[in-house]
Amino acid sequence: MPEAALRPAAAEGTFLGFDYGSKHIGVAVGQRVTGTASPLETVRVVGHKPDWEAIARLIATWRPEGLVVGIAYQQDGSENPITQAMLRFSRQLHGRFSLPVHTVDETLTTFDARQMLYDDLKVRRKTYLQAKDELAAQLILQTWLSL
Repeated sequence: MPEAALRPAAAEGTFLGFDYGSKHIGVAVGQRVTGTASPLETVRVVGHKPDWEAIARLIATWRPEGLVVGIAYQQDGSENPITQAMLRFSRQLHGRFSLPVHTVDETLTTFDARQMLYDDLKVRRKTYLQAKDELAAQLILQTWLSL
C-alpha cells in the first residue's frame, strides 16, 4: 500500500523534515494545510550521534504531528553508503519521541539545494554550508507534503 494511503485524510498539522548527514542534519518545518515547508535549522552530528537535545527542543517548540526523513538511494534504487544510517536515525526518532516517522526518497535533494544556493552568489561560505542542509530538508519535506 502506498505511504500516501496510510496517512490520515484530515491530517493538517505541522511536520518536521530532516536531511540526515554524517556531520549535520538539516531541519525544515511544514504544514499539511498549506502544503509548504520552510528551512528551520541545522543540527550538528558529533561522533555519529545527533544532537538529540536540539532535536527535542525543536519538537517541543513546533509540536509536530509527525516527522519526515529523507532517505538517499542511488538513481538505480540501490542503497548509498549512508542509507542504513538514515534508516537508523528514522528508527531512533520514532523510539525517542513516539511520533510517526515517514520516509521519502531524497535522491538529488542535497544536489538541488547546493545548486540553488550556488546560483545565489550573495551567500557566504559559512551561511551556505548551513543553508544547504536546511534547504535540502525543506525540499524533502515539500516532496512528502505533495504526495
